[in-house]
Formats: sequence, C-alpha cells, structure tokens
Amino acid sequence: MLTGRRNLTWTFLLLAHRRLSAGRSLISPSALCSSASTVSSIPTSLPPPLHSRSFLTNQQTSVPLRPFAHLSSTRSLCHSTHCPGLMELKEVLQVLEQLAPLSLAESWDNVGLLVEPSKRRPVKTILLTNDLTDAVMEEAETMSCDLLISYHPPLFRPIKRLVQKDWKQQLVVRAVEAGMAIFSPHTSWDSVKGGVNDWLVGGLGSGQVSVLSQGLGGAPHSHKLEFMVRSTEELNTVMEELKACDGGTIQQHSINRPDNDGIHVSVTCSDSALTLSVHALLKHTAPSQSLSIVKLEKPPLPGHGQGRLSVLDQPLTVATAIQKMKSHLGLNHLRLALGLGLTLESSVCTVAVCAGSGASVLSGVKADLYITGEMSHHEVLDAVAQGSSVLLSDHSNSERGFLTSFRERLAVRIPDSVAVVVSKADRDPLEVV
Repeated sequence: MLTGRRNLTWTFLLLAHRRLSAGRSLISPSALCSSASTVSSIPTSLPPPLHSRSFLTNQQTSVPLRPFAHLSSTRSLCHSTHCPGLMELKEVLQVLEQLAPLSLAESWDNVGLLVEPSKRRPVKTILLTNDLTDAVMEEAETMSCDLLISYHPPLFRPIKRLVQKDWKQQLVVRAVEAGMAIFSPHTSWDSVKGGVNDWLVGGLGSGQVSVLSQGLGGAPHSHKLEFMVRSTEELNTVMEELKACDGGTIQQHSINRPDNDGIHVSVTCSDSALTLSVHALLKHTAPSQSLSIVKLEKPPLPGHGQGRLSVLDQPLTVATAIQKMKSHLGLNHLRLALGLGLTLESSVCTVAVCAGSGASVLSGVKADLYITGEMSHHEVLDAVAQGSSVLLSDHSNSERGFLTSFRERLAVRIPDSVAVVVSKADRDPLEVV
C-alpha cells in the first residue's frame, strides 16, 4: 500500500510538472546569440524533466544549459569564442605571425605580446597605433579595445616595478586594468617583405628594389661537429650521448664509410647544446683527437631585412621626389639637405630608405637620395659630403602611413565581426611651427 501511494505521488508530480512546462516557450537561438549561425544545434522540444540536460553544440565544446534555469545575461553566452565569427587572442596572434614573423625582428628589439589579460575574452576590436600615448590609451578605452597593436613597443627596457611615476608604466597598468592586450611588431614589420620599408620606398614609384641589410633565417645558431670513432660500438655510444646533450634530438648527422683511420662522423648541434656536446666527445679518445667545430651561418631570406635601395624605373628630380613623398606620407613639410653640388632639379635615379632612425642602415650606401625619419646633424653632413641628398620626415611620420596598409591586410584575414581601427589620436610629437 505504501509503495502504491508513493507511485501515485510521483505520477501526480510528473503530470503537474509537464503541464507547467507546456506553457513555457523555449529560448530562441536569436536570444542566445545575435546571429542565428551562432548555435549549430538547439533542441526543438523540452528535455525530459528528470535527470536530463540540453546542450549548445559547436566545434570546440559543449556548454550545458540547466533545464528551466533563468539566463541572467544572453551576452554572457555570446561573449566567448565558442560563437562562430569571433576570435581568441591566440588566433589573432597566429595571423600576425603569418603576416610578419617575429623572428625577423632585430635581436635588440622587444617584440611580440607585451601585455596579456588574465581573463580570456574574444577579440572584437583591434586598435593600430604607431606609439602608445595617453591620448591613444584614452581612445582605446573609449572603444573598449581588446587588442592594441603598437608598432613601437611601450615596454622596451626591463622594469622592476609598475608604479605611477613613469608614464609608460601608467599606460601598461591601465591596459591591465581594462583587460586589454598589447602587441608590438616593430622591426619585424620593417624587415618583412612588403612591410614598412617597402611601403616607404614605394612612395617614389616602381623600381628594382633590394635589401640594404639582409635578413637571416630565424633558426637559432648551430654548429657542425666533425670527428672520428674507431668502431660501430663507439659510434653508437657517442651518438646516444650527443642526443642526450641536445634534448634527445640531433638536427642532422652523416656517417662516412669507415677507412683505415676509422669512421668519419659529422653532427649538427644547436648553440645551446654545444658545450655539453663537446664535453661528451672529449671523454672519448678518438673523437677528442679528431674533433673540429664549425659555426654555421643562418641562411639569408631573400626580400627580407632592414632598409631598401630602389633603382627607379622612372628617374625624378629632387623637387618631384619631395612632392611625391609629401603626398605619400600625408605631410605638408619635409626637411631637405641637398647633396654636395646638387640642386632641386638634379636627377634622382637611386633612392635608399630606412623607416624611423635609419642612419646606421643608410651609412655608406651609394644613392642619390636618402629618405628616413631622423638623422643626427653629423650624419646628415656625412651623407651630403658623399653627394647624397637627405629627406627627413621626423621619426614616426616615416612609419605611420603603413598602418592603413596593414589594416587592410589584417582585415581580410579575420572575421568581419572583428573591427580593425587605425588610431586617430596617434601623431608624431614634433611639428613644424
């Protein structure tokens, strides 16, 4: 009798629950996300009332929805990378790496992701700027920027504390508080083929363009170790020891057929494993007596590197070159130093450029015209004495115009839902008055 009452009770509660549920409508896909394509699978009927869950499904994961639970915010479901059309920070960084590998940057530079938020969120707005200043940060905060790409790294030298006394540290703290990521490409953009320097030299028209300071492959330096062993057993022992020195791997090796002197071996090891590898070989008599070490150079990367030299298809006068660069850079004024014995009507057949502060790259290059952002007084005098005219725009003015070009390249590689904006507050601190 007790069992029958218990069954009747559960039956009554089950029917009451179903009647109550029948009057409720299921949350529509549009209420969950702004786009109907956001949810790939939504149940069309209510789930069984007991011991059951419904799921939003997608390619990456499943997000459980508790039956009859109140959704406090539909945006909280959409504000994640589980919704198609949105990108995670790491995905944007992968695109940036494809456009300009960080391995192209100079060894002294500080490039890459400089500030990473602790909480993951989709990247909806990217702001491009040449320099991160207070005005640019205000602009980024106003638009709720998720990723700020600053061509010049706002963090360059090592810091021991984040305090308000330093203006750059203030900006970094504000970025952290806003959950904003900061990325800097700097000299990787200068070096990459089609980057800042190719954009800069293109302002004077087409020509045969070459790199002034050749870029090299990004692989770490390696060394070739050549030595001899007396037997196959000794060879196997030595090779196992060398593998242990280089993290269990050897980049490449070759073994020549044995002769009267023994077996000739050539092994390539990484720079970091060189010391351990040499110590391992010195423990064996034959390798220690025959060991030679050759440092392998990184391979050149055609079209990549610092600075550009263009042999113009159509020679220009100095005066015409000035007007073209004003238009290309969007400036009303440039600074000019005419080469020794030259005039505004002198012909420009070759032009050497280096964005930013380019004297070290341009020094000694034979060209009718140098174009860069800034050079010191004595560097200008040296160029003029060798017969090269100099055109200066001030540092960041020689770089900033590339942001618009890069925005177009980036925009076609990311979803339309991600806004890529060029800063309106960014400008060179110097102006002609």
